[in-house]
Amino acid sequence: MPIDLTPDGTRGARIPGRLLRAVNRPMMAIYRLLRGRGIRMVGQPLLILTTTGAKSGRQHSVPLIWFADGEDRWLIVASRGGAAQHPAWYVNMAKHPDQIWIQVGGRRVRVQAESLRGAERTAAWQRITATAGNYAEYQTKTDREIPVVRLRPAELVGVES
Repeated sequence: MPIDLTPDGTRGARIPGRLLRAVNRPMMAIYRLLRGRGIRMVGQPLLILTTTGAKSGRQHSVPLIWFADGEDRWLIVASRGGAAQHPAWYVNMAKHPDQIWIQVGGRRVRVQAESLRGAERTAAWQRITATAGNYAEYQTKTDREIPVVRLRPAELVGVES
């Protein structure tokens, strides 16, 4: 199943886009410089997600916390800090599901994304919030169900040693 673009909420945290960009740009530069080695946020590893803009058609990259979901499978959370709207990268994945890449360490991988639903989402959400409680806090700020997304390799795009 692909990305399930559910409706935005009616309430949530206000996260200025300028603030996100100001934090994300230097973080991605450091990540790429160090090839992800030792780069963590709230104790969790990061990856860089690249999507194609739903409106612009241009590539956009963001650093995201990820959670292991088996070998070569990653879970990411479309929380946007508990905002009422989904993050732009989530909308981009729904609009261009064949144009999603991640960089994990030195690997760049084209991935397929799927929204988790039902019991599978609930189990993943429990694992995530047990490890990173900030996500449970984000859920209290908004009335939208925060999506959990599984990423799986579509094909290997490039490997750096």
